[in-house]
Amino acid sequence: MLRLTDFIIDCPDTMKLAAFYSEVTGRPIKEGSHENWAGIKFGEVELAFIRVDDYRAPRWPDSEHPKQFHLDFEVDEIESEQRRVLDLGATLQQDFIGPEGYGWRIYTDPIGHPFCLCRNKGVIWTDQGPIWT
Repeated sequence: MLRLTDFIIDCPDTMKLAAFYSEVTGRPIKEGSHENWAGIKFGEVELAFIRVDDYRAPRWPDSEHPKQFHLDFEVDEIESEQRRVLDLGATLQQDFIGPEGYGWRIYTDPIGHPFCLCRNKGVIWTDQGPIWT
């Protein structure tokens, strides 16, 4: 049996990046988190942050310093979520929202990792996951 348990992100300051994603997702930082390892639980999967002394940030979309990964967050209302993540320290990089309000926007977190806010037609997100309408 194979089960995904952790998605681990390298960073120079675990608690600072965990605080950013805690605010973005509305989920608390896991009890026992510290300067070398911090986490946020999503059911059985943990989004974790590990301290790396010689951290080198990706420079999306520069292939010399590749992104390494990116996170997609489905949202019900992209404009309000954009204001919120920008206030938290994200930077807007590209906009792929169409005239009907569906698509995605690419951002970087405070240390350069890209992530997207996505708005897909016909999807309503609940605590239990997506509901297709």
